[in-house]
Amino acid sequence: MFDFCADPKSLEGARWMVCYLTTGKHLLFYQSFLLVIGLMLVTVPCALGMGFAGALAARSSVAPLRWMGKGYAALVRGVPDIAFFLFVPLALDQGLEWLRHQAKCPDWDQPIRQGNDFVVCSAAKLPLSSAPQWVHESYGIILAIAAFAFVFGAFASYVLSGAMNAVPRAQLETAEAYGMSPRQTTWRILVPQMWIYALPGLSNLWMVLIKATPLLFILGIEDIVYWGRELGGMKTQAYDYPHADWRLWYFLALLVFYLLLTKVSEVFLARLTRRLSHGQATMAGEEMRRA
Repeated sequence: MFDFCADPKSLEGARWMVCYLTTGKHLLFYQSFLLVIGLMLVTVPCALGMGFAGALAARSSVAPLRWMGKGYAALVRGVPDIAFFLFVPLALDQGLEWLRHQAKCPDWDQPIRQGNDFVVCSAAKLPLSSAPQWVHESYGIILAIAAFAFVFGAFASYVLSGAMNAVPRAQLETAEAYGMSPRQTTWRILVPQMWIYALPGLSNLWMVLIKATPLLFILGIEDIVYWGRELGGMKTQAYDYPHADWRLWYFLALLVFYLLLTKVSEVFLARLTRRLSHGQATMAGEEMRRA
């Protein structure tokens, strides 16, 4: 990046450190922080959408929908998260490739399952082998988001279902007495008031999601944990910037990052709680009314 970094062997002191911290791999390390934050910001609305659909399904008067909603939450809550983080991307990837294979290669006469191998025609591969590297990386990130949304959507479904049950029944009965249909009661009375009851549980899910982002590493995505281990490991004289085992310092930087992210989240959630409590029949709402 800098002109004086052309010959790393001749560098010492502060210049060596500046050049070391601005190498191409370190720039990728810095970008991975944005990747983690971006993944969380995308995962949250996806997980909330799945959770909201699951909660409404669990309250449905249609028995199959009610069974699906309750079964979805119970299944994910009863199985270790890491199993779904490994299963969902694989199942989704093979499912999409199977559909493409059926559409693009109808004349294929070989079995798709060949022992432990899943074999489809080259035109059905996702992404195509000729696709640029950023397409392969983006595809992996999309599968990771799907896995996170599937797992945390189930927990969000359980939280939102409990929040819906916490809304005072008198509010719903009053809406029915005014002639509102069940749909109007749900969207105009139940949903707006449930968020204050759901926020504590959703706040905990957000904190768990922050701590779960290192699982990107096991999905093959080059996240901050991957780069912390890669850059911090011992580098011999064969490298441009040889150094001892510095993983402690890299992981200490990750510790600070996660603590700062947690603190910012706590401040934001506290303000959001105060905003949602306004006018609600809760302890916080009563304190605001008296004030």
